[in-house]
Amino acid sequence: MMPTIAEIQRNALRALIPPPRLRLSEWIEREIRLPEGVSAQPGPVRLWPFQREIADAIGDPLVERVSLVKPVRVGFTTLLTSALAAFVANDPAPILCLLPAEADCRDYMVSDVEPIFSASPAVASALANERDETGRNTMLSRRFAGGSLKIVAAKAPRNLRRHTARILFIDEADGMDATAEGSPILLAERRTLSFPDRTIVLGSTPVHEDTSHVIRAYAQSDQRIFEVPCPDCGALTEILWQHIEWPEGRPEAAFFRCPHCGEAIEERHKAAMVEAGCWRALRPDVQAHAGFRLNALVSLHANAAWGKLAVEFVAAKADPTTLQTFVNTILGQGWKSDGGDELAEDELAARAEPFGLDAVPAEVLAITAGCDVQHDRLEISFIGWTEAGVQLILGHKVIWGAWDSPEVWQDLDELLRMRFRHDLGGQIGIDAAAIDSGDGTSQGAVMAFTAPRFARKVIAIKGADGNRPIIERAARVKLRAPLFIVGVDTVKAQLFARAARPELLRFSTDLPEHWFGQFASERAVLRYRRGQPVRAWERIAGKRAEALDCAVYAVAARQLLNPDWDRRRIELSGQASPARPSQTVFHSPFMQRR
Repeated sequence: MMPTIAEIQRNALRALIPPPRLRLSEWIEREIRLPEGVSAQPGPVRLWPFQREIADAIGDPLVERVSLVKPVRVGFTTLLTSALAAFVANDPAPILCLLPAEADCRDYMVSDVEPIFSASPAVASALANERDETGRNTMLSRRFAGGSLKIVAAKAPRNLRRHTARILFIDEADGMDATAEGSPILLAERRTLSFPDRTIVLGSTPVHEDTSHVIRAYAQSDQRIFEVPCPDCGALTEILWQHIEWPEGRPEAAFFRCPHCGEAIEERHKAAMVEAGCWRALRPDVQAHAGFRLNALVSLHANAAWGKLAVEFVAAKADPTTLQTFVNTILGQGWKSDGGDELAEDELAARAEPFGLDAVPAEVLAITAGCDVQHDRLEISFIGWTEAGVQLILGHKVIWGAWDSPEVWQDLDELLRMRFRHDLGGQIGIDAAAIDSGDGTSQGAVMAFTAPRFARKVIAIKGADGNRPIIERAARVKLRAPLFIVGVDTVKAQLFARAARPELLRFSTDLPEHWFGQFASERAVLRYRRGQPVRAWERIAGKRAEALDCAVYAVAARQLLNPDWDRRRIELSGQASPARPSQTVFHSPFMQRR
């Protein structure tokens, strides 16, 4: 029987009804594939339970902002890239991704975006690699049907000009410092103002609690926490570090202690607990701003087992530097400074011990030097390093003379070539040295000195403040020798934290009395730069800082070393060096032909 005109019309209209809107989490699991090299488990994405609500909030048109305080090992980068793919495929628009540095941008595009897009049929052809006819497609700027994708470095705010975006993704916000044009985060957000339906996603591992961008953003959100049920009493709990316990001396056997019933819950229950977990908003009155706070204790990653994290904590707690890394990256918490922001020079001097360059202690297996260039002298401090990472300030020298005098640099060369008596019986020399070239006057002389000595790990450096790595090679600098940038604020924070622990930073009785006053010449303060809170180091009135600067440079020089501690210990004891293992040499039959 032939269908009637009315039936044909109904069927045609029914075919025009769009399919039901999928939640973003459902679309990701249906469409996104992880290739080998991006994930240890390639194939279709399977979101962890705590990831699903985060994804759905990003895809919710009624949510304008999503803020995520995150640790490592919770899959945020994959989630971010999958959400990016969903917008490209289903809701094309101008999209802007803001990352701390250009190297991060390139790595993100090459290591995550391109491989995941290529492996996922829904977006496989969205980001063409070849340039279009206008030449507007580049590695970090791509156009696709209905929209565009730009990945921009926060250190280059000029890249934000002339761009508008409806979708803004900001990753590792706490690694972004204010520039001459202001906060790159605020600059990026202003590029979205012309879109009433904008979406802003900001995620980061927090660094310092009092200056954290992501903690401040989370405080303005509805503040969701992820709670899991206790297998014994069923009460919901956000698993925090104070809930993790272990038998004395056995951190690998760590377990969760339910704060409600007191039952010890083993690791084997965690997967079921997380699967039954849910998010709860602490401020449900806040609308259109979803905030999520996570730590690695709920991660189902194999390397996030409670026992493994407890072992990491035991190893990290001995050193404030590594402990901060654990607090930031595992617990997802900002670091609270507990003293060490200002030092008492008399207390440091009272800790001095009878060791020095004349008799280097047996535990010191490497020495680095930091040199500060003044107009009438060079000042050099020497730090000894143990295998356990303990720092011993062995001594301080001053070479008097004008900075442009050849004799001064000759004396420095002789000093850096010296070898010192070691308590193991042998002699030890300077393994690496960093010389400051940042005063704007002496750079040429420093470069002339370091260029022929670069193979000896004698380098020219320039200090830079802000949240930076300890040392990195300067980019695109046309000089006669390599120049390295030292994150002086980062090193000062480490030195001051270690100075509060006598077992981690030790001082020689050979140091002159004024050295301790110079080492304690600065303090950490909270300042506002271009409207943003930052931790800064300020000079205490009336104090000089050469000793502190020299110590900072010597710590930076340590980053150039990768010692073989066992071999070094044998060499310093005067014994014969162990024979290097023989290597099998493979000869090609082709090479043996005559």
